[in-house]
Amino acid sequence: MKVVIAPDSFKGSLTAAQVCSAVSAGIVSVFPGVDIVCVPMADGGEGTVQSLVDGLGGVFVSCEAQDPLGRPVTAVYGLTENRTAVIEMAQASGLTLLKENERDPMITSTFGTGQLIKDALGRGARKFIIGIGGSATNDGGAGMAEALGYRFLDKRGNELQRGGGALMRLSRIDSADADPRLKDSVFTVACDVENPLLGPAGASAVFGPQKGADPERVMLLDKALARFAKRVKADLGEKVAEVPGAGAAGGLGAGCLAFLSANLQKGVGIVIEATGLREKIGGADLVITGEGRTDSQTLGGKTVFGIAGLAKSLGVPVIVISGSLAEGAEELLKYGAWRLYAIMEDGITLEEAMTDGAELIKAKAARAIREFSEVGEKTE
Repeated sequence: MKVVIAPDSFKGSLTAAQVCSAVSAGIVSVFPGVDIVCVPMADGGEGTVQSLVDGLGGVFVSCEAQDPLGRPVTAVYGLTENRTAVIEMAQASGLTLLKENERDPMITSTFGTGQLIKDALGRGARKFIIGIGGSATNDGGAGMAEALGYRFLDKRGNELQRGGGALMRLSRIDSADADPRLKDSVFTVACDVENPLLGPAGASAVFGPQKGADPERVMLLDKALARFAKRVKADLGEKVAEVPGAGAAGGLGAGCLAFLSANLQKGVGIVIEATGLREKIGGADLVITGEGRTDSQTLGGKTVFGIAGLAKSLGVPVIVISGSLAEGAEELLKYGAWRLYAIMEDGITLEEAMTDGAELIKAKAARAIREFSEVGEKTE
């Protein structure tokens, strides 16, 4: 029997690699001779760097950068053995870097994310995978681009201050000093929302309030991004306003299109491709995946949903082992999942699940593989 283990991390408890080890131990405790292939997964958000470095081999790189307010922060990204840089923008430009009373998308910037890209370019990376979830910003990626040599000028030719609000005074984007290495690089961006840049479904209206914008500032930020999109079209020849995903991360989706010529993709699809998961599932009898909580949001394109769909297309059954199952989880049974298991059952508390996660997953995996084998025997 060949089993492919491809879980996401259990947020706050176990990395995807640790979940792989626990599931593997559970399987081996029942069937010692099983051929096991472990592929730590992620969906482009938190844990993507860890999963791809674990899955592809490579190193973690520390880089001094600026946080959303321009303060020094030590950020980490991954550099795989094939010189692909894996960057989570939240490391330098994320909301979690700010206290609640510091949140202000009028002044926060993605400059630090650009610094991470520049550092990776200097280390020889020419392929990039960038996760853009969890941002504290609404600057359209202008800060990122500034760190890479682009200049954002007002009508007098002066450089703008950083932040989403300053874009109200944007008169010209100067790309003369843009880092020439960008043209030799390929950027793939994990983008799991389809919001456009502007309007009631855009970056400012939908995501601005959680970053500290009140209704008045939401309107100002939307106008600023409209001016930004107009200058991107005029000065760079890129139409970004209506592209699905352009509004992600405060318009960083649009910025990645405009300044990096990036390809926006669903995060789990990027990781599936990068890890060669499709090929590894070939010839497998079973795939086991999982996540901390499986619910209706899982069907929006998270790791478990993506893997279930892939395995179904290849005719391989899928077992889902999660921390907990909530409303909507059963819908996975329609999309390739054979059976769903949760470690938070039989009176197991959240605290116990977080503390003893590895042992609980091991026990659940042993039960799952035993039941899967028994069903197989009955159908032979």
